[in-house]
Amino acid sequence: MATKPSTEYSEGSIRVLKGLEPVKQRPGMYTRTDNPLHVLQEVLDNAADEALAGHGKRIRVILHGDGSATIEDDGRGIPFGLHPEEKAPVIELVFTRLHAGGKFDKGKGGAYSFSGGLHGVGVSVTKALAKRLEATSYREGQAATIVFSGGDVIEPLKIRKSGPDDRKQGTTVRVWPDPKYFETGNLPMAELAHLLRSKAVLMPGVIVTLTDEKKKETQTWQYKGGLRDYLMQTLNGDPVIPLFEGEGFADSNENFAEGEGAAWCVAFTEDGQPARESYVNLIPTTAGGTHESGLRDGLFTAVKSFIELHNLQPKGVKLLPEDVFARASYVLSAKVLDPQFQGQIKERLNSRDAVRLVSSFVRPALELWLNQHVEYGRKLAELAIRAAQTRQKAGQKVEKRKGSGVAVLPGKLTDCESRDLSHNEVFLVEGDSAGGSAKMGRDKECQAILPLRGKVLNTWEVERDRLFANNEIHDIAVAIGVDPHGPGDSPDLSGLRYGKICILSDADVDGSHIQVLLLTLFFRHFPKLIDSGNVYVARPPLFRVDTPARGKKPAGKQYALDQGELTAILDKLRKEGVAEGKWSISRFKGLGEMNAEQLWETTLNPDTRRLLPVQLGKFDFAGTESLITKLMGKGEAAARRELMELHGDSVEIDI
Repeated sequence: MATKPSTEYSEGSIRVLKGLEPVKQRPGMYTRTDNPLHVLQEVLDNAADEALAGHGKRIRVILHGDGSATIEDDGRGIPFGLHPEEKAPVIELVFTRLHAGGKFDKGKGGAYSFSGGLHGVGVSVTKALAKRLEATSYREGQAATIVFSGGDVIEPLKIRKSGPDDRKQGTTVRVWPDPKYFETGNLPMAELAHLLRSKAVLMPGVIVTLTDEKKKETQTWQYKGGLRDYLMQTLNGDPVIPLFEGEGFADSNENFAEGEGAAWCVAFTEDGQPARESYVNLIPTTAGGTHESGLRDGLFTAVKSFIELHNLQPKGVKLLPEDVFARASYVLSAKVLDPQFQGQIKERLNSRDAVRLVSSFVRPALELWLNQHVEYGRKLAELAIRAAQTRQKAGQKVEKRKGSGVAVLPGKLTDCESRDLSHNEVFLVEGDSAGGSAKMGRDKECQAILPLRGKVLNTWEVERDRLFANNEIHDIAVAIGVDPHGPGDSPDLSGLRYGKICILSDADVDGSHIQVLLLTLFFRHFPKLIDSGNVYVARPPLFRVDTPARGKKPAGKQYALDQGELTAILDKLRKEGVAEGKWSISRFKGLGEMNAEQLWETTLNPDTRRLLPVQLGKFDFAGTESLITKLMGKGEAAARRELMELHGDSVEIDI
């Protein structure tokens, strides 16, 4: 008789993870797991903190042929004497204990007043996720080495006298990341080089070197010109209107801690993609945060004040922060005494005081600069006012509703940020739940979502002046910005708001029906959009196949549009030697079953989706019209029956 699995929940059910176990069980909570760059960055940040504190002038990164990497600095070296309370070597505590480090001592005389490290977690995570880590500290005429593997000490601390070939002081860490914790063991070289270059920019005079032993290449960065030179190189020759740089740091009499503040360089351009980078205590904050909000607030307040002082604002134009910020490229380096980051990888600053901190230095400095350079101030004001006028015009009412003047964009439309017609796309999505996933999964820069409730009206025999009695059709017309028209008309397409209008419905029979109803609408009442190649049909998958790990190949998932593709995927798995039944097949009942990530991966991402352009094909307009009349006409039951009798065998039925 089979034993029943225990479902008891008692005191013994609770498991306490000790030491670095939580890091190994859930590495994604502590670091990025797509590649090992962040585990190297934790060591690199420690080296940068030494330079930031004024104790080092060199940082060197060496990539070895065996997949390991060495980070060297000429700082003070990690102390290796016994900790007064823990009675263990300090260097061992730094690498093995979560929440142990020198970054907590923020008072006067502390080892680090300003640092990127704040949790005492970073380099412990590096060690926990490494097959091997060797750390050597040079200080006070001695060299101390300790070796770890997977979170444990495998070679205890050895201390020897420094030899003639040793450095006087500093730390060397060589780490072999364990590939089982990462999707790929390969480092993103462009990202690593950019990271090292930015460290050199933010610490003028410090020499940063990257050596790749496989390629036998060495790159060296040292900047004396600071943020201006770096930003101009990043903009790559785009013509700059005004360029504004400065810095401000608190002294002991102000509302902030002594030394807190920011350095910045801001350039405004009319064209090109803005280049934006921000850092807190030399840590790159790729997702921005409150220090960027402070820069935005300071810029806006200063420019608005200049416009009001010189009476430059046209009547009816309301200036918003985004109008000033839209064409701004910048490098911002903030120093915050006790930064609060979002997540362990510190990609976004959450410290509330940072808004006030950065804004309080940027605003007065820019106000003074604008009033000393009035000509540049006027150019910047023109740029901001033009952006505000463009924004207001884009948001204005675009379609008349019967008896009510002009209607605004539909409330359920989640619009995109860009106004570039060639990149913009709107997805007409079946159902509110799928619309929710699409809103979360989309690229908000260029993808808009309009959810449709229920089935759209069959418009084949609906008069044009009665179209807008239907809310869904009214919202579609308003969102795309084009009036309904006939095949012989010359409609005004200048109001078109999206280069691609994509029909996105379930991969089942109901979804196909909605697809046909929408295609009928566009063919009958917006034919010029089909002529000009603006209408598309998105093809979401019907099946997902989860495959097990095999050999060096990790577990994965594949998507199939239909039964034919599913059969092909399974045949391929069998040829690859996957045992029958080791895979699992899921069928999506509808788009609403997909989460945002799956919907992006399969249907929204331009690199991986399948998007069919809608064209007339082998029929001319009259031939297509005749065929759709048979399919969609109310009095065409006999013609439809004849069509089904002729072609019924060629249709796949999805039950």
